[in-house]
Amino acid sequence: MNYRMIVLDLDDTLLRDDHTISPRTKKALMDAQQAGHKVVLASGRPTFAMTHIAKELELEKYGSFILSFNGAKITNCATQEVLFSSTLSPATVHELFEISKQEGVWIHTYVGDEIVTPAHNKYTDIEGEITGMPIVEAKNFVEAIQEPVVKVLMVDDPEKLIALEDKLQPQLAGELNVVRSKPFFLEFTEAGVDKGTSLHHLIQQLGIKREEVIAIGDSYNDLAMIQFAGLGVAMGNAPDDIKAIADLVTDTNMEDGVAKIVETHMLNQAAPIL
Repeated sequence: MNYRMIVLDLDDTLLRDDHTISPRTKKALMDAQQAGHKVVLASGRPTFAMTHIAKELELEKYGSFILSFNGAKITNCATQEVLFSSTLSPATVHELFEISKQEGVWIHTYVGDEIVTPAHNKYTDIEGEITGMPIVEAKNFVEAIQEPVVKVLMVDDPEKLIALEDKLQPQLAGELNVVRSKPFFLEFTEAGVDKGTSLHHLIQQLGIKREEVIAIGDSYNDLAMIQFAGLGVAMGNAPDDIKAIADLVTDTNMEDGVAKIVETHMLNQAAPIL
């Protein structure tokens, strides 16, 4: 198969544990772009927290794209045009805030380039560290959210969020998409919006077939795009149930798993996948 596009999750997939791209992976992706392949970044991160990685990979030069907020926004790196944007109404955010209080978990969302939360907590602090975005503590969270937002997160201990995900997915079905990105992040976007549907929207505009797409990820918010792509790849550090649905399993994010897929399936450099 002649693959024309590769779509990459960021944390624990493209990025190593220190949030950098390995030299081997960067070279493979630059070589792929120079050969005419599209490299697309798809993350739960806000757009703000993805742009520096897009710049490092020169996506603007090669006319590529960012799928941020779990696919709720698509941005053309060359023009900064937003090709697709999905939002949640203030009323929906307020409803989720009430649920978070009932369930005893923390919550945050994004207003502009800031993370807004009703109370500081260690998990929102992690989001601040990952994204580089400032955290604003809004004592009156409802009053602070008076405009639509792209995404909301409930954050807490993984065991608590697993149970909450199982409860809220059927409860909010048809209203919201509910999925965990990291074990301690439970994310809410508009119903029907995920990395898979966003990727479908993008390739339709570009005239690329799904069979010509590789998608690589490591977590539950990557499931939809792994299942959608012609070649769906799970990282070696992904949970076993993610690996089970993938077409291939590559090495971990610390062992150049992305580079090995690019070299083998796009550049034909035959670097063995261990």
